[in-house]
Amino acid sequence: MRNNRLRLIGALAVVLVAATVPSAQAHDNRPPTLADLAERHGRYFGSATDNPELVDEPYTARLGSEFDQITPGNGMKWYATEPQQGVFDFTNGDEIVALARANHQKVRGHTLVWHSQLPDWLTGREWTATELRAVLKKHIQTEVRHYRGKIYAWDVVNEAFNEDGTYRETLFYKTLGPGYIADALRWAHQADPKAKLYLNDYNVEATGPKSDAYYELAKELKAQGVPLHGFGLQTHLALQYGYPATLEDNLRRFARLGLDTALTEVDVRMQLPVTEEKLDRQAEWYRDMTEACLAVRRCVGITVWDYTDKYSWIPAFFPGEGAALPWDEELRPKPAYFALRGALR
Repeated sequence: MRNNRLRLIGALAVVLVAATVPSAQAHDNRPPTLADLAERHGRYFGSATDNPELVDEPYTARLGSEFDQITPGNGMKWYATEPQQGVFDFTNGDEIVALARANHQKVRGHTLVWHSQLPDWLTGREWTATELRAVLKKHIQTEVRHYRGKIYAWDVVNEAFNEDGTYRETLFYKTLGPGYIADALRWAHQADPKAKLYLNDYNVEATGPKSDAYYELAKELKAQGVPLHGFGLQTHLALQYGYPATLEDNLRRFARLGLDTALTEVDVRMQLPVTEEKLDRQAEWYRDMTEACLAVRRCVGITVWDYTDKYSWIPAFFPGEGAALPWDEELRPKPAYFALRGALR
């Protein structure tokens, strides 16, 4: 019955899709966007993007009209922003911030401290704790100050834990110990006291060892007065592994700590080939996660990890999988898109 409903929604929405294509009609006559619908609930609805995609005019037009928040997929990571020690390059990040400002969109900064996509000068030598601490502080504060007043929230520390809830053995953890997380948050706050500061990770949507580790860390940081404002749940899901049924409960427990939460990198991949049944189940998951966020007051928004399969990261990293996003490779909305609209209504 549920699958039939989703197919009916998709069929009835053909007129709606046609109406969302820019035309000579007045903008006031167009149906509300996902961002419009989310705003009615006091949330944002955003998309990641990356600089090479911005030459695609139809893609960029929809990016600017359907969403009210953007996350740079790569342009603010360490390898891009400090390719040589002490030499900063904000070209890519600036381009996306300028686009967002032109479209009156919020920007989430991603990401200041991560074990991956680091420049060779940082990973290619040994550091003393004193040396690395100075390098880390300079990097965080230079980047955050550059974007002060332009970034709504930062993913300050990304992917700090293993699946079993132990600390990931990163360069920063091995050299500085677990205190690097509190230091990174303090340094970012000094550089921009108004920005919301997040920890962010994947496979933390359900309650379990990894999300429990973040919950305990968040409690400790809050008790110490460390400026932590939110927890980002990446929400990279896969149909073959099952839906995180405790998502809403998990969001609620972080809210009880006084933290905002956000679904920060959402996609729902499937094993190829695509079938109607898989698309229907994917749509149910997009609806269910949206309803979970709406049910928790401090879940402030949802960001899909780019909005179209045309630019999805999934096929390159998970061979034989894909079709993870609400729009297909031709920028046509899929059942997931209509499920999102239904949930946000």
